[in-house]
Amino acid sequence: MASLSQLVDNVVVHTFELEQPLTRIGRRPDNDIRIDEISVSGQHAVIEASPNAYLEGTIDFYIVDSNSTNGTFVNDLPVEGRQRLNSNDMIRVGWNEFRFIDEDENTLEKTAYILD
Repeated sequence: MASLSQLVDNVVVHTFELEQPLTRIGRRPDNDIRIDEISVSGQHAVIEASPNAYLEGTIDFYIVDSNSTNGTFVNDLPVEGRQRLNSNDMIRVGWNEFRFIDEDENTLEKTAYILD
């Protein structure tokens, strides 16, 4: 299960489960994650969940900025186009910080090995 944890001063104040194929983030009330703050655009960004082409049963997560005024950032770098998210990535939407957590990705990393 993947989630976004909203942080204030590095303390989790809210966690959003990413259970849908598309999760919309923005200031308008029709967004899945609504952030009622001036630095956030009405439709700010979208997180997409899509099946991995190579690992059956594995979901990859991507973030796309929706032409927002203040931008979307992953690990302090601006999102340009569609960017894949990795567990523990830091996402900034306006002045708001989130940590992306993908528990399934962490499980895969523990069991992966290289064949010679």
